[in-house]
Amino acid sequence: MIGWMHHTPRRAVMSACVIAAVLLFVGASAHVTDLLSHGLHPYDWAPGWLNLYWSSLALFDTLAAVLLIRGKRRGIDLACAIMATDLAANWYAVHGIQHSNLAAQPGLQRLTVFAALVLGTAPFIRRHLTN
Repeated sequence: MIGWMHHTPRRAVMSACVIAAVLLFVGASAHVTDLLSHGLHPYDWAPGWLNLYWSSLALFDTLAAVLLIRGKRRGIDLACAIMATDLAANWYAVHGIQHSNLAAQPGLQRLTVFAALVLGTAPFIRRHLTN
């Protein structure tokens, strides 16, 4: 690992974890709302596997946020896995199913920025988190 990554200020690590945790909780609340309103298949236009994946994020987003707040490496690892797969799933949905594009999808724009934040900061903050 690059030496300067060891010197990431503790305040920056805590800030990144709190921001990611809050945004993960926002995502979890959206998925919980969809589950409560529409069940396991809230998007009738999407295939079943994609609906189930998005519904599972009600649990996984919450778990990642809690682990991040507790300062656990598993939190950032799970957040990275969630963001990579959720971004891929949403890009597939927008381009492959809805035949739309990034410019027409503000939700995908926000998700892309959040994924970049999580994936971009993970190498800097992971070392400072506990097992």
